[in-house]
Amino acid sequence: MKIAVVGATGLVGEVMLRVLEERQFPVSELIPVASERSIGKLISFKGNDYKVVSMQNAIDMKPQLALFSAGGSTSLEWAPKFAEAGITVIDNSSAWRMDHSKQLVVPEINANTLTSDDKIIANPNCSTIQMVVALAPLHKKYKIKRIVVSTYQSITGTGVKAVRQLENELAGVKGEMAYPYPIHQNAIPHCDVFEANGYTKEEMKLVNETQKILDDRTIAVTATAVRIPTAGGHSEAVNVEFENDFNVQEIRQLLNETSGIVVQDNVDVNTYPMPIYANGKDDVFVGRIRRDTSQPNSLNLWIVSDNLRKGAATNTIQIAEYLVANNLV
Repeated sequence: MKIAVVGATGLVGEVMLRVLEERQFPVSELIPVASERSIGKLISFKGNDYKVVSMQNAIDMKPQLALFSAGGSTSLEWAPKFAEAGITVIDNSSAWRMDHSKQLVVPEINANTLTSDDKIIANPNCSTIQMVVALAPLHKKYKIKRIVVSTYQSITGTGVKAVRQLENELAGVKGEMAYPYPIHQNAIPHCDVFEANGYTKEEMKLVNETQKILDDRTIAVTATAVRIPTAGGHSEAVNVEFENDFNVQEIRQLLNETSGIVVQDNVDVNTYPMPIYANGKDDVFVGRIRRDTSQPNSLNLWIVSDNLRKGAATNTIQIAEYLVANNLV
């Protein structure tokens, strides 16, 4: 199977290549695609070197799948051209997520909605993915009324420029700034751009994408997204109000039995999820599971996952695996 990786030289693109290799995805030929300045560079994959090609060259090479991680404007321009050529696109940007004609997929939750007619498939936002993986089984059993989420997001979610900013600050070097303020020894309540309602785009993604993935527009969601100086994982404090009451031990059991979730929840020995545990792993880690004693039918959770893996690359490749396993490409 020919696979194009669009944005192969970026942070997520590099992780995609690693995950494709780790999961032994059936790649017969890799087609790395990047910006004009990267064309001709060599990308190593499974012991072979592949030259980076242009978008049009990639289309002409007729891959069955194209995994996009090159930004929204690139996806808006090029994903339809790949799709018109019969190539199935799985897109990591926000370009298609809220398009009513496109599926927004977390495989553990709604991969069964996919058909061979879906030529552009949207991969959700990293923060949304880890949250809904944990909440979907709870919504099914207890029905969620409201979610209050505060995120503590890794600099890797911003990209290479942010990683360099933190590295420069640690080294005492002045350099290009990804953020309007220093990130070292800081927390910036500003992920993506601010919208007219006072929320950032990142915060509104958590609202809109959660409702779409869980297929329930009645769920009320409010979010605050914060950037912190960690690399390799997003953390979330999530408060959930259900329509129906629950038993906390049942919640733990339900999460333990859910594919893709690791419960780390024993405060007697200081066991709880942290980015240092999630870094480089594909699971969603859940802990600090406790009843909200301030109001009925409410629960607090602490959810952590590697934003470049399950939050981006791994989820994309899991979608691709589902498509291949069900003969949809």
